[in-house]
Amino acid sequence: MAKSSICILPKLKGAGGPSSFQSKLIKGLGEIGISVNHDPRDPSTSALLIIGGTRKFDDLVYAKHSGIRIVQRLDGMNWLHKKKFTGIKHYIRSERMNLQLSFTRRMFADAVVYQSNFTRDWWHTVYGSLKTPHTVIYNGVDLDTFSPAKINSRPINTIRLLVVEGSFKGGHERDLLNAVELANHLPDQVGKPVELLIAGNLPESMKTLITTHPLVTINWLGLVPHEEIPELDRSAHILFPAEINAACPNSLIEALGCGLPVVSYATGSLPELIGENGGIVVPYGRDYWNLEPPKVEALAKAAQQIIDDLPAFRSSARTRAEDLFSVESMVEKYRQILLDDLNTYPA
Repeated sequence: MAKSSICILPKLKGAGGPSSFQSKLIKGLGEIGISVNHDPRDPSTSALLIIGGTRKFDDLVYAKHSGIRIVQRLDGMNWLHKKKFTGIKHYIRSERMNLQLSFTRRMFADAVVYQSNFTRDWWHTVYGSLKTPHTVIYNGVDLDTFSPAKINSRPINTIRLLVVEGSFKGGHERDLLNAVELANHLPDQVGKPVELLIAGNLPESMKTLITTHPLVTINWLGLVPHEEIPELDRSAHILFPAEINAACPNSLIEALGCGLPVVSYATGSLPELIGENGGIVVPYGRDYWNLEPPKVEALAKAAQQIIDDLPAFRSSARTRAEDLFSVESMVEKYRQILLDDLNTYPA
């Protein structure tokens, strides 16, 4: 049988970022006539894509010995467990995952896809650069689904600040506090009440530690189904991507697709993703690698600047998404590194 499909490992389920990426890639590859399986021993397999890592090293050994190209897609790495106590089990799991990812990168990958320039530089700094061909491919979004609202659904007399994260657990508490601190600075900055919408999984105990400005209301949304995110994005004035050192957050790209401008600190991949059109990025002001609290004043001023010229920022945010983050472009770039000549990629 002629080889005609791509194997993707591991087979992911759920609504998280890697699962969402896998489903979009499978759908996109199918639309250009490329089928997907999850078994490298399938005789039709022509290439293997590892999303992060897999514990099935026997599959990787088989693919390597069979001449099947192995491409590894790398996110960031676990680091918060080294900065604050998150539990013994979490520490061991985080270290194991880092070792698993780095071992796969060094010993098995014929090519590596990094989700951002920040991610690439981080891996090269911590685990060393390799002679392995590599590239950066940003996550993509369906720009028809994630599109601007035809009718304004944003509140008029209140500023709605949106935060969408998968989880605020496992050391991400600082992320949540940064969002609340921004919200607390906005009423005096913009002269209006502020509604902070927080979508994501968080410890209930954190809610009791939060204090707010009298003109700030927090709506704890919990985990929001992915199909409801476009309407949520359209209902807000600004997105604040809370995760420090994010590799390539889907929530940010989806917001840009909906014409929702972003205000953020200059950590991780956020400056390169937002660029000049997606919103405003400001310095963190303190040592974010050690989870110090930021200097929030510049961020609040940036948020006011966006609000004062919201139509222009909404338009430029959508343009940013159209220029860089279409799912069709993402799928084509993965097709190329999986199936085309690797000599065109740097090592």
